[in-house]
Amino acid sequence: MGQIYLDYNASTPIAPQVAAVMQDALSEAFGNPSSPHWAGEPARQSVEIARGQVADLIGCDPLEVVFTSGGSESNNFALKGAFFASTRARPSIITTRIEHPAIVEPCRFLERLGTQIIWLPVDGSGRINPNDLRRAITADTILISIMHANNEVGTIQPIEDCVIIAREHGIPFHTDAAQSVGKIPVRVDDLGIDLLTIAGHKLYAPKGIGALFVRKGMVLEPLIHGAGHEGGRRAGTESALLAAALGEACVLAGNFSDIPKMKTLRDHFWRKLKERFGNNVVLNGHPEHRLPNTLNVSFIGRIGSDILTRLDGVAASTGSACHAGRVELSPVLEAMAVPEKIGMGALRFSLGRETTAKEIDEVVERLSGTIQYA
Repeated sequence: MGQIYLDYNASTPIAPQVAAVMQDALSEAFGNPSSPHWAGEPARQSVEIARGQVADLIGCDPLEVVFTSGGSESNNFALKGAFFASTRARPSIITTRIEHPAIVEPCRFLERLGTQIIWLPVDGSGRINPNDLRRAITADTILISIMHANNEVGTIQPIEDCVIIAREHGIPFHTDAAQSVGKIPVRVDDLGIDLLTIAGHKLYAPKGIGALFVRKGMVLEPLIHGAGHEGGRRAGTESALLAAALGEACVLAGNFSDIPKMKTLRDHFWRKLKERFGNNVVLNGHPEHRLPNTLNVSFIGRIGSDILTRLDGVAASTGSACHAGRVELSPVLEAMAVPEKIGMGALRFSLGRETTAKEIDEVVERLSGTIQYA
């Protein structure tokens, strides 16, 4: 067995059904969706069918779906759109210390514009305490943004409990669901949120397409100004090709039949690692409130990037990164107060629809040949 892909949280392959839809769209929906003629109408219909498919997956009105270029744009739109629509002299945004850079960096940008960013701590499993959120809210809080599931350790946040607190204060709530959509059921009314981010390439659609759910009545200043596309919320001619791809991916994701299989394989993987490495391997993230496909483990006293370099043919991710010759701990593991001796040895294995038990067993064998303990 040669190459093994266990980095589905980083990106997924395009599903065959999605590729087939894209192939059809290449020839059939070439017109401008805004053009009211025979060439534009099929393109417009394709975009609107896709919008409905995305809406069906997350349980919202199609008019509440705004197509974007991906998760990063959706997150920027939510954060900056709320900021520029605010009338507060010094608005405040609450988020967490374990967010994706697509949240962290826009927040740092908004800090330079005078926004107060409040960073909520997490516990050792990567979960926030809703009581910390309650204490962080002020009269100037304009938005709360807490990711649904962490991309590194897979920990799922208590979004429903946090939304209750937000509702008590009349504060809009955004969640970055790029990692959770397609892996677990995500319904906007069940969560109670006002804004939700989707990234196409995390659920077997191509890169370059995503969406932002914007609840009716939520006011955001557009990031991109121009003609009145996407209901005036995002200028730029829509890509019928990419919209159709995301729509089909959402149809496939709504099946959820792969979830039990991935969870079973993930737990099998963890048992095999414990059998082979004993107390020299530890789990990072919450043991229960975690994505069914995500296994983040640390090999104590080792460097994750070194292991990955020697793990020939295996695509995975590491919790440590080398900058200017120095290995640094992942900000997520650092926020979780994972000791450096443990955190530096972190590896994230994320499973997908095509992952097999044979592949998992092979990776354990390769790890055994790579990592030696006395």
